[in-house]
Parts: sequence; structure tokens; C-alpha cells
Amino acid sequence: MLILTIRTDKPESEIGLYDNNKQLVYEVWEAHRRLAETINNKIDTLLASQDKQLADVKGIVVYKGGGSFTGLRIGLSVVNALAYSLAIPIVARSTGWIEEGIDDLIAGKTDKIAVPDYGAPVHTTIQRK
Repeated sequence: MLILTIRTDKPESEIGLYDNNKQLVYEVWEAHRRLAETINNKIDTLLASQDKQLADVKGIVVYKGGGSFTGLRIGLSVVNALAYSLAIPIVARSTGWIEEGIDDLIAGKTDKIAVPDYGAPVHTTIQRK
């Protein structure tokens, strides 16, 4: 099973490609404020480096947090859109996210959508009139 892994909770984002538990390729890049601009190209480049296409991906494992609000929001939005459009399962985990996520994915313990865990309650302000 070809599995895509994604982590976007900090300035250095990470993506990987696994054949079940075997890592094929893994990349870390300084995405910081350019994550939304770079993530899709990074995924395409990673797949091309292994002679694969999005249609070959059969599951996605994503780091769900805690971490950066914007980074998690962008990464999980991309992951949810990919999983939905490709009709493939998704697993969102925090601790041991790659190993446990891949094991859960293979075992069929998947999530319907990836929901972020920001690590703290959301702080909102009262709207000004």
C-alpha cells in the first residue's frame, strides 16, 4: 500500500512516501510562510521522484497537532481534500504519528476526516461593532 505522510505544524514541513512500513522517500523543507504555495508542488515532486502519481496513493497519514494554527489548518485542509477526491482513507495522529498512523491505516482504523488538535483552547476576541 502506497502511503503519503504529511506534517505541517512548524516552519519546517515534512512529507514522506511509504510502501506499507518501508520508507521510500522523505523530505523536510523550510515552508514557513510559503506552505500554501509549496505543499502541492512538493507532493507532486515527491511522487515523481518515485515514478508515482496521486492515483497510486492508497492512504494518507497526517500529524494533527499540537502546533501552529495556520500550518495545521493548511496541511489538514490539503490532506482532507486529497483523501476525499481520491476516495482513500486518512489517519490523523499526534504521538508516534508515522509508525502508529501507518499501523492503524493498514489495520483499517481510519478517520473520516483529519481534525486538528491545536494543543490549547482556541482564543477568540469579541467582535468590534
